[in-house]
Amino acid sequence: MTKQSLIVFNLPVLFDILNEIKENLNFDLYKFDKKKDLDQINESLYGNFLILSNSTNNKNIVDNLLVIDNLPLKINEIIEKININLLKKKFNNQSEIKIDNFILNINSRVISNDEKKLKLTEREIEIILFLNNSKESQSINKLQKEVWRHSSELETHTVETHIYRLRKKISETFDNKNFIISTKNGYKIS
Repeated sequence: MTKQSLIVFNLPVLFDILNEIKENLNFDLYKFDKKKDLDQINESLYGNFLILSNSTNNKNIVDNLLVIDNLPLKINEIIEKININLLKKKFNNQSEIKIDNFILNINSRVISNDEKKLKLTEREIEIILFLNNSKESQSINKLQKEVWRHSSELETHTVETHIYRLRKKISETFDNKNFIISTKNGYKIS
């Protein structure tokens, strides 16, 4: 399971309250008082993290910021907001996969680069994920078995047709003819 952290920034009383009940929380708890300390925060140290503050002037951490400014709130309402925001961050982090110069968003079924986006089908996503997770070329039979869940080796051109259409869509949208390449053993992501 990915580590989840709450970093309480400039809210000492709220930190003290949360710290008293930390064994009942499903996230680690940290206290920061200096703005320069926020620049040192990263996911390798804190995992899926959220910064709880009463200020929105921390522009460099806006994606990880939860502002509590409509106080007073009950502590269970604050914890609920924290948990919901941590779940949203975790969901979003798990949905995006970097493949070469592309970002594949599994939730929205979109592959994109810095300039363009392309909507994909669920099967196209499955093909890309399977090929991306494989170190070596994958045969048509292997793709048929793993992606389509066909157990018999029927003579069909389903895999080739899907790969052809997927390559064409990517080539036309991103001008990339080498995203999925053919080898003597099958297909692979370049």
